Amino acid sequence: MADVLSQSEIDNLLAALSAGELDVDQMQGEEEKKVKDYDFSRPTKFSKEHLRTLEIIFEHYGRLISTNLPMYLRKNVQVAVTSSETVTFSEFSNALSNPVILGIVNFTPLNGTIIIDLATNLGYAMIDRMLGGSGMPLDKSRDFSEIEMNILEKVMVTLAQLLREPWKNVVEVSPVLSRMETNPQFAQVIAPNDMIAIVTLNIKIGDVEGLMNVCLPFFTLEDIMDKLNTKYWFSTMQENHDENYEDYIESLIRKVDIPIRAVLGKSSISVSDFVNLQVGDCIRLDSKVDNDMDVYVGNLKKFTALPGANGDSYAVWVTSVIREEE
Repeated sequence: MADVLSQSEIDNLLAALSAGELDVDQMQGEEEKKVKDYDFSRPTKFSKEHLRTLEIIFEHYGRLISTNLPMYLRKNVQVAVTSSETVTFSEFSNALSNPVILGIVNFTPLNGTIIIDLATNLGYAMIDRMLGGSGMPLDKSRDFSEIEMNILEKVMVTLAQLLREPWKNVVEVSPVLSRMETNPQFAQVIAPNDMIAIVTLNIKIGDVEGLMNVCLPFFTLEDIMDKLNTKYWFSTMQENHDENYEDYIESLIRKVDIPIRAVLGKSSISVSDFVNLQVGDCIRLDSKVDNDMDVYVGNLKKFTALPGANGDSYAVWVTSVIREEE
């Protein structure tokens, strides 16, 4: 009814047109203002900037997963962030299957918890791989046994602890795995209407591919929402690195543990001699007592040394350094 003009309004409009105060072509060219619907039941608490910053944080998290999980699985792991979105917790929980692999993680010192949702096919593949198999998922989904849950719990603890480093530029967190659930009904740690941000990562373990969702409630991140922007994130990163970025990287590399082994010598024996070895038997090596022995860093020969002792421990005395060009 509001679009119907009264007779007086029509007369005033015709008078304005005849007087030249209004231009018909100009009136037809004007576009109506676009009005965007706002759903008060789903308030937008995460902006695009917030979601973009979360993607940057979890891209770092994905790189950590791809370098740490292969130590357990002895298989190549590829991780990539696929999307980030904001929904209500009820929408997230209703989309979960049963059984499901959910890790409830205390995000200390922030309030509340976050949830890590790991695809079941990835869970079966991890279990199969860690128990000596080729790392293939099951053809048909089933409930997890207690032994399988204990294995998955170790993986989930690792995934929770790896969250510490990516969040360092925003806030110092100490994530701790509180518990694991395979039934989504027992993971209602967030009110159904509360808004959450979901960051989805695609994980590929060999030929097996699946998704991992990280559920981040608004009330957990509410105290640090001002810090969830790329400007603050990069400025904090530069402050931590000081002016010399190379020195910062070098300091991190120096903290990495690497295996070192000193080889006394080598020998070849028959299988029958090996089977019949007894305490006190001697194996003749291809090196002499006064010869330098090779010292390997990882799989690279880097030093030569002489055998010796330091107190009650065996030791070697480095006699030369083997350069890369040698």
